[in-house]
Formats: sequence, C-alpha cells, structure tokens
Amino acid sequence: MRDDKIRKKVEKIARKNEIRNVRVKVKDRVVYLEGMADSWETYIKIGTLAGKIKGVRGVVNNLDYPGKKKRKKKEGKKKKIGKADVVIVGGGVVGCAVARELSKYKLKVILIEKAEDVAAGGATKANNALVHTGIGEKMGTLKQKLCIEGHKMFPEIAKELNVPFKRCGMWIVITEDSITYKMPKFLKNFIAKRIIPLIILQRAKKLGISMKKVSREELLKEEPHVTEKALAAVFSPTYAMTCPFRFTIALAENAMENGVEVLLNTEVIDILVENGKVKAVVTTEGIIETDYVINAAGLYADEVAEMAGAREYTIHPKKGATLLFDKESSKYLKHSMTLLRLPRMEHYKGGGIMLTIDGNVQWGPTIAEVENKEDTSVTAEEIEKIFEYYTPLMPSFPKKSVIAYFSGLRAATFTEDFFIEASRKVKGFIHVAGIQSPGLAASPAIAKMVAEILRKEGLVMEKKENFNPYRKKPVVFRELSIEERKKLIEKNPLYGKVVCRCEEVTEGEIVDAIHSNPPARSIDAIKRRTRAGMGRCQGGFCLPHIAKILARELKIPMEEVVKNGKNSNLFIGRTKCLLEENNES
Repeated sequence: MRDDKIRKKVEKIARKNEIRNVRVKVKDRVVYLEGMADSWETYIKIGTLAGKIKGVRGVVNNLDYPGKKKRKKKEGKKKKIGKADVVIVGGGVVGCAVARELSKYKLKVILIEKAEDVAAGGATKANNALVHTGIGEKMGTLKQKLCIEGHKMFPEIAKELNVPFKRCGMWIVITEDSITYKMPKFLKNFIAKRIIPLIILQRAKKLGISMKKVSREELLKEEPHVTEKALAAVFSPTYAMTCPFRFTIALAENAMENGVEVLLNTEVIDILVENGKVKAVVTTEGIIETDYVINAAGLYADEVAEMAGAREYTIHPKKGATLLFDKESSKYLKHSMTLLRLPRMEHYKGGGIMLTIDGNVQWGPTIAEVENKEDTSVTAEEIEKIFEYYTPLMPSFPKKSVIAYFSGLRAATFTEDFFIEASRKVKGFIHVAGIQSPGLAASPAIAKMVAEILRKEGLVMEKKENFNPYRKKPVVFRELSIEERKKLIEKNPLYGKVVCRCEEVTEGEIVDAIHSNPPARSIDAIKRRTRAGMGRCQGGFCLPHIAKILARELKIPMEEVVKNGKNSNLFIGRTKCLLEENNES
C-alpha cells in the first residue's frame, strides 16, 4: 500500500473516532503521529488503530497528552573506552542470544547492559518461561515464523549450554464456557467438541506443529483436577519449559568464553552518526567506536533508535502479572494447560496454569496497557483477577499455596509484531525491537536472522575455527548423589554449608556465582543463578547469610550490598551505631 493511501486511512480513523489535533505523516509505510491527544488512553487508541492497517511497517507515536513525562537526557563520559565491530545494546535474552551467535565469528563484539546483570529486568526476567510452539501467534507474522524456528532449535542449544529444558506438553482445554457468543447450548457444545479441535489441528498441520485431539474422558483420566465442564482438549506434546534467566546468563557466559565483552552498569545515552552511518555509541562510562549497532534494548528500543535518528516504531509497555505457588501444588497437574476462550482477546494467548522447570506452578500472566516502562507492581485487584480468570480451569487447586507474585512488561509495538531489520535511515543500525511473547522461544532464530542482516549490510563475517559451543554446568548441589556430595565437600568444605534451606543451596554455589563471568554482585543476581531465596520462605531465612557472603567476597561493607543494582541497598548502617546516634540526639 502506498504512503499517501495509508495516510488517508489514518486520518479517516482519527476523524471517525473524534480524535482531533493529530497530524499524520507516512514514509516508507511508517506512520508518524504528531500533535496533542486528550489523554493517554487516546494516545494508545490511535496508535493501535494505525498499527492495524494492512501494510503499515511501524507507528511512531509522538503525540503529547496531559501528564506525559519527558525522559531526561543523561550525561556521558567523553573519553574513548573501546572500539568494536559490533555493539549490542541490551542484555536480555535476545541481546545475549545475538552476542553468542556473533561470538562464532572473528569479530570484536561488545554487549552493553545498563543493569548490574544480564536478565535483570524487562521481559526476560518475568515471563512464564514457556518455549512456545507458534500455534498461538497470528498467522503470517514474523513472530510466528521465528517462534516456530526457535522452538525447533531450542533442544540443541539448551543441551550445548547445559541449561534446564523439558518438554512439558500443553493442554488447550475447551469447556462449556469457552464460547461466549450467544447461541443455543447444543450448538455451542457441538462447535466446542468437533469444530474447534478440527480448526486447531488443521492450523497445526499447516505450520508443521505436532498436536492431537483428546476426548473429555481421556483428559479427565490424565488430569483429574481439571474442570468438570471440560468437553474436549487439544494436546501439544512439544510445548516446553526452561528457565529464562539461567538460559540468558548461560548465553552471556558462553559468548564471553568465546571473546564477547560485556559491560554491565553501563547505559547508552547517545548514538553518534556521521554522513548517514553509525560512528560510535556514547555511554555513561565513555565512547565506543563502531560501525554496527544492534538495538536489542527491549522496552527502550524506541528511545535508542531515536538517539540514532532511526526511529520507526514506538514501544508501549503491556504489563503481565503472575502468581507463583509452592512446589507441593505441582501434584495437581501433569502438564501445563490453558483454557480456550472465544472470542479471543486480541494479541493475548490467554496465559494459563503452567508448570515451571523447578517444580513450582504459576498462574498467569495477565495483560494490561501501562504508561510507565518501569511499572512492575502487582495490585490486589490484579491478584483477584488472576484467581477469577484461571480458577474455572482447575477449581480444586490449592490457591492458598501462593508463595510469590511478580509482573513483567512486554515491549510491544503498535503493529504487534517483531521489528527486525536494518534501518532504512542510518547505515549500520539494526532494529531488533517489539520482542514480546514468544521472544524467549524465538531468541535463537532471531540471533541467526540478525547475523544474516549484518552480513547483507556489509560486515565481513569469517567463522572461528576454535568456537566452543559448550558451557560447563555450574555445581547444583541438590541434584548430586550422596557420593558426589561427599567428594565435593572434601574438595571444598563450603559446599557442606547449606545457606538456603528451601532450595538446598550451599555457600559454595553462592561463592561460585559471585565469581562467575558475568559476575553475580547482588542478592537477585545470586537468586537468578542458584535459586537461593526462591523457595517457600522467599529468602526470609537465607537473605542475611547471602548478604554476608556477598560483603565478604566483594570486600565491601554490608551497607553497600544491594538487592538488584543501584539504589537498592538493603542496609543503612549497624544497629548499635544507629542507637548511639539516637542517644546522642
């Protein structure tokens, strides 16, 4: 579709929805919205409607609205701190997957992450850890294509990196209440039992995904705690689960072993461009000269693109809240499951009751537009919504066994698809944006695609003869036999000191994590690597002990120990000192 035709369609949509004070420009099928909206809700509405127009590549929503916050520009250091063939911005699962893929070549690659650890924030830190098959994605989208490819690649890469991976399978459960359209009950039941499974199976066959129909009797025999209202189900045996942060950390470790440099606590604040080409990346630590930038900055990908004058999309975050249950509750289900609802909520697979790789059960995630890219709160209303939404799937599940709740943010574009391509505005700037679910499953395929884009853009890519795809698995004490534990403790007595009772994590494992590469320098970084603090008591017992170990190993006072990066200090001083100060005052 031509630019002028797209522009007229957007203007018509704005008039129809009485959205005034909007100026529309279209270039290379990217819609640019300027002007003033009466509210944030209107800002989201016009961006979403523009993104739905067939042929639109991206939507740059520059509309102002009352209360819109302006991002303050940070100052960087002007000294040169390095030179690289490729700089990757963002240490989430996609950035680390790209880093590992590029480490196969004779290239100088630097990955920059503003947090104190990889996988420390964004969508990577908080998702349901499923390796999706692609059946739930919109047909013909890039995210579906890359999800299917990544799903097939995942078993091999998980084996190479020695990270947990298991094909848990997934039930798509169809019940009496699945169809909310008004129609006679007998017709609803006929459609639910016969038509819906047939449609799903036809779609799966077209995509090359293994699935089978299961009768109500078979489902209840396999999953006795599922709702009595179940009429049928479709089973997807290759649905899998992993650990998103351990997978990301493993990608980073293997990339570093193969020569990639990772800069943590380093934020990108500008991209220098000369004569339409990338020249350098300006960070809070200094300037890195480079000809190629991979923008895998997740929620901030649009802001990084703006720095380069290469913005072709806007990221509008979508929050998803999840409840985590005690391991005891895992006996209530053998496979993950989701409840089919028609009509489906747009751009939402529906979440479900999911097993985790470590034996817990999680409910969620939900989905909701939020204005703030840092809003990872969970409200009482969201918790109630989760119970209300998923209880019909498994009414007898012990809901009082909740041990934690959390939320993550999806880095959505208004076209609701991945945006992965070389910039048409700036040579050497590669967009890897809009990576929301199923980004985890798609990450190996995304990395392959990015490498191919770089090659087409002119980067000379010669394969290394000594690339090592294998990562040595760190010690996991709870998985060892009695004999293996004895031998380990003889070599290092620290493995004989259990610090986290819930997850049976030893001091030796925590020390290993602190001195790993990239290193764990916070409570949460240790948690992501070892699971210390992830059990039933959620760190109530082990946190003070872990803090002492961190202080000792990093040779810092306890007051400098942080939970998760800058300004998250756990302590302000020693109790007796505070008492003395109070007495003096």
